[in-house]
Amino acid sequence: MRGFKGNYWVGFPGTQTGAGSIMSFGSDQPATTTATPSMLARAEEIQQQIQQLTGRDWQLWSIGLLMIVVLTTGLLSLILPNLVWAQRVIHIEQAYLPQLFFGLISLILLFNLYLLSQKLTLNSTRRALINELVLNERLENLSLIDPLSQLMNRRALNEVIPREVARANRMGSPLTFMAIDIDNFKSINERFGAMEGNLVLVEFGRILKTVFRGADVVFRQGGDEFLVVMPETSEPEADFPLQRLHRIVEEWNTNNEKDYKLSFSYGIAAYATGSDVADTLRTVDRKVYQKKHNLVPVF
Repeated sequence: MRGFKGNYWVGFPGTQTGAGSIMSFGSDQPATTTATPSMLARAEEIQQQIQQLTGRDWQLWSIGLLMIVVLTTGLLSLILPNLVWAQRVIHIEQAYLPQLFFGLISLILLFNLYLLSQKLTLNSTRRALINELVLNERLENLSLIDPLSQLMNRRALNEVIPREVARANRMGSPLTFMAIDIDNFKSINERFGAMEGNLVLVEFGRILKTVFRGADVVFRQGGDEFLVVMPETSEPEADFPLQRLHRIVEEWNTNNEKDYKLSFSYGIAAYATGSDVADTLRTVDRKVYQKKHNLVPVF
């Protein structure tokens, strides 16, 4: 187990603090490195660009409407004077007819060519952005999913925790964390081999997805360590899924009749609004460590 060593959290690279800086768990000092934009941020940027293209569409329609108004105004300027003077025949200077005809045709042709070129450019740009957005979403999904357990991985954890903490601070809603470690996982690997160890991880991941709600997010941090983020859940309310987890694990042991018993240690802690989430995660990890090693809690 990675766990609580001294005053350091080992294994979780960083998280968003209440002040908006990235806190490294390997040190008591805030990290000063600048985070690179994630694919999620790029996806939001692409969506904004697509919205801007929609605005360009409206601009083209506005230009078309303006063109119609200009042509209508030009025709009315020729017709209205004759109507005002009640002339039955509209008189137009013959010397101006070729220029008017040529100018009108040229204006319509140029305008249509401009609209066509702009429309083709907008459609091409829109297709490129949509293709990039789809590709980014696929890559994002692949990069955020642990291939073995099919749970969210540690990279996803670094994306989700700051977002959920910000929402809890903004809404004043409860937010609870549950850390879970599989007991004696190293012994299972050594006695029955890595294939059996992988099977345990897959089965335990499936059980976790069955137990927790759709709003809860389950992560595999690495090895036999898991973390559950439970929005809109207080610490006492987290006991209900915990009891279900105990019951389903017991049923799994009964149904599979393995030469080992699947069990786990856990720790639960609620995030206090406005506090440093790193402290909450340290508390969760410390509770797991105490249960795993049968230590008496020290407050």
